[in-house]
Amino acid sequence: MKRLPDSELELMMSLWKLDKPATRLEIEAGMGRQLGATTILSFLSRLEEKGFLRVEKVGKNNLYTALISYDEYTRKESRNILKKMYKNSVKNFVAALYDGESISTDELKALRDYIDEKVQD
Repeated sequence: MKRLPDSELELMMSLWKLDKPATRLEIEAGMGRQLGATTILSFLSRLEEKGFLRVEKVGKNNLYTALISYDEYTRKESRNILKKMYKNSVKNFVAALYDGESISTDELKALRDYIDEKVQD
């Protein structure tokens, strides 16, 4: 699965939030910015070609259905980032967040609790 450019990811995020097959207008309404209809249709067409969504004609409308789930995409992207940027080390990743002051003591405690829970599973 390829990493999506920001513009296409923004469309997929809107579709994932809807959690149902949606029209272009519904997808567009969920986006954080305005794009032209032809631009959105172009992005949707590319996403279909890449296998991220399916388009189905229903009456006068096209309905777009996500073929890749949000969870599936984020798991894959997280793994890619971890591998490429942090030598496949979760410790290096967390250290980078902590050293960069992007993670608080409360967040570290929550992370410890999460790890403890997962270790016991």
